[in-house]
Parts: sequence; C-alpha cells; structure tokens
Amino acid sequence: MWTIFDAVIEAGESYPFAPGTSRAACADYWFNPRSTSFVAVDADGCVLGMYKLVPNQMDLGAHVANASYMVSPAAQGAGVGTLLGSHSLDEARRQGYLAMQFNYVISSNLAAVALWKKLGFAIVGTLPKSFRHARLGYVDAYVMYQLLMEPAGWPAPGGR
Repeated sequence: MWTIFDAVIEAGESYPFAPGTSRAACADYWFNPRSTSFVAVDADGCVLGMYKLVPNQMDLGAHVANASYMVSPAAQGAGVGTLLGSHSLDEARRQGYLAMQFNYVISSNLAAVALWKKLGFAIVGTLPKSFRHARLGYVDAYVMYQLLMEPAGWPAPGGR
C-alpha cells in the first residue's frame, strides 16, 4: 500500500498531500479508527489498489460516507478503479450509509471524474482553482454526491 500511496502522492496530480509525505502519515490516513480499508490484489497477492471508507462528517452528518481511492500506476486502465468503486458503494450500503460524498475530486483527473459519473455520482459543486496540480497549476476540484438509499419512512408525512 505504501508503494502505491507514495507513487500517487509524488505525482502531485490527484491528492492534496505534499510529495514526500511520510509513511506514518500514510498509515494515519488509511488506518485511522473511523476508517474501514480495503485492497484489491492480483493472483500473486500484489496490491493493485485500495480504498478507505469513512463517515463524511461526525454525528448528525455521519450517515453520509466518504471514500478515498488509489490505484497502482502499473494497474491503471485495467478496471481496478471500477472494482474498488463498485465494492465501496456496496460496502457503504451494507454499513447503512444513506449517501456517499466525495469532497475533493480533481477536475483534471478525467478518468476518476468519468468513473464516478458512470457509477452514479453527480457533480454538485465546483471549488475553483482549489488544487495546485504539479503540471497544470491551479485547477478546480469537484464535490460529487450519490444518494445510496432513501431513509426509512421517507418522505416524511407532509412531504418533508
């Protein structure tokens, strides 16, 4: 997992972590007490990609999931992201989340934006020039959202 994290962060194209982020910071990010982490492995047990699932907010916002994904540069384009994305949506539903929100999808990460749209997410907001891309300079980031299930008893009496 560290090898993937380090390669993705060093590229400076899709995560806000600074190049050179430590292995300890990686572990804190992927394995904090609020997270459930998963990996995709090949037949030889090599990690191809990973994601973590967490509540997007605490307490009254904890019914909305958030997730972070990384795919090995060597495995990109092989369907690993689709596998992880689909699994995370199923897992979020299994854990009882009503929705999933991505807070910071880099607009220039066209493969990720296309994947999330294909899996049912909508862009609900744009954060202008909020990411300092290593090659492109300042680019937008998107907030993306998907309702996973209706709350029990929804809609409430009176249509609220």
